[in-house]
Amino acid sequence: MKKIIIIGTSGSSIDILDTIQDINRITPKYDCLGFLDDNVAQHGKEFLGCKVLGRIDLAKDYPEAYFINGIGSTRTFLKKAEILQKTGIPLNKFETIVHPTASVSRSSKLGIGTVIFQHVTITTNVTIGNHVIILPNSIISHDDEIGDYTCIAGGVCISGGVRIGSSCYIGTNSSFIENIEVGNNCLIGMGSTVLKSVEANSVVAGSPARIIRKTTDVS
Repeated sequence: MKKIIIIGTSGSSIDILDTIQDINRITPKYDCLGFLDDNVAQHGKEFLGCKVLGRIDLAKDYPEAYFINGIGSTRTFLKKAEILQKTGIPLNKFETIVHPTASVSRSSKLGIGTVIFQHVTITTNVTIGNHVIILPNSIISHDDEIGDYTCIAGGVCISGGVRIGSSCYIGTNSSFIENIEVGNNCLIGMGSTVLKSVEANSVVAGSPARIIRKTTDVS
């Protein structure tokens, strides 16, 4: 079994462990050693039977392990790339995890370190970058492109031919018309209806969605 460590102890990190356990119920594949988190208040705690082992910089002490990242909330999504780079973990030591209930077209490509949660649908010719998280019940339609480090929250519906940049956070139940582009470092508010392209470094919300400020104001 492949040894694996989860970075972070947020809700998404716990959900990743739950996904790993669901995979193992079908075919035993992973031995989860625990979590790494810089929040000392979490050290020694246990989640779903796995302990928090210590700070993230302890990753170097587990050369036999693979890693998966769960960090990337609305508060931290802009810092996700920086956090992962500071770990010093090479890209080839990150694992890509897909929940057994997800549907992923054979013509689509998933990046390294990406997590696909329950009941996600990814259709034809989709390209997903590295370290992307797609939460339950989201739909990624044909020919979409999702950039590195982006988080897509639950229930998102992205129509065909959409390009979403790197280090974005796409809020719960938001939806996107076809053939538009969302630039890097964007935050899309919960329940937004995005009907036109969004320039980089923007916070948008509403139905129809409109720019309300820049992401530099929330970082």
